[in-house]
Amino acid sequence: MPTQLQGIIPPIVTPFDEAGRIDEATFRNVIRFTIGKGVHGICVGGSTGEGHTYTTEEFVRLMEIAAEEASGRTPLLAGIITNSTKNAVDRAKAIAHLNVAALQITPVHYLFKPDDVATFRHFEAITAEINTPVVIYNVVPWNYLSPALLVHIMEKLPGVIGVKQSAGDLKLMADLLLTAPKGKLIFTAVDALLYSSFALGAHGTIAANPAAVPGVCVALWDAVQRGDHKTGLQIHESLLRFWNTIVGDNLPANVKYALSSQGCPAGLPRMPMPVSSAERHRAIDIALKEVLTFDPTLANKARVA
Repeated sequence: MPTQLQGIIPPIVTPFDEAGRIDEATFRNVIRFTIGKGVHGICVGGSTGEGHTYTTEEFVRLMEIAAEEASGRTPLLAGIITNSTKNAVDRAKAIAHLNVAALQITPVHYLFKPDDVATFRHFEAITAEINTPVVIYNVVPWNYLSPALLVHIMEKLPGVIGVKQSAGDLKLMADLLLTAPKGKLIFTAVDALLYSSFALGAHGTIAANPAAVPGVCVALWDAVQRGDHKTGLQIHESLLRFWNTIVGDNLPANVKYALSSQGCPAGLPRMPMPVSSAERHRAIDIALKEVLTFDPTLANKARVA
């Protein structure tokens, strides 16, 4: 069991240029910036990273770069967002040569929803074919897996080591934490309620807020772990105000703007996702200036102007 997987694990953004090509040098800088904030891992290919747009060749190259940058410093997770069991297995095998702590895999996300039996068989087949542990990324709105199904999968499939629980329902998060088998890992992606999730016992988070303001999220995690709920609540309130400025259908673009505003260029979103509007920029700037007061790595540095 990879017990080192805990805490703040940002799903880092993928910088693209105006032609939609990956900017490898900028991607490396994003990784270095993020690791420098004291995070406990990084994830490549998540939703915030626009992993659904990758070709397999791009996925492999990005994972190779991330493995070079993360080597010996922090665990690396690989996000796999695909619509068939075969494609998930093929993509996982394509990075078998890399030191990857876990695969973050979604249920299928197209129009046709498998029933519970088919979903179980999907993850059963994946874990039978690969040796890397799997974290189920429970995010697809029309194929949202119930806590009961997730617990059943974790009980029966040793290769599934945990769940990344998304969406905004903290009750479902609480139910999953209450019923998950001992030793399994439950990560929160309920961005608006990271503090509450940590207080309930979540093992960490893989979510957009950590990708945008990793140092702040590390400070929140540390505050809850040491029982300082006064500070935790203060960070939560500021982080929620920030979250309300970046959440939306072009969330990755907004995260990229927030990173760029911190001196970490993050490129463009991949078409057809639009860049953030000037109005959105102004809202992010205001909330970002406040929330970064909780970033301990900026204690002796100038903050966002």
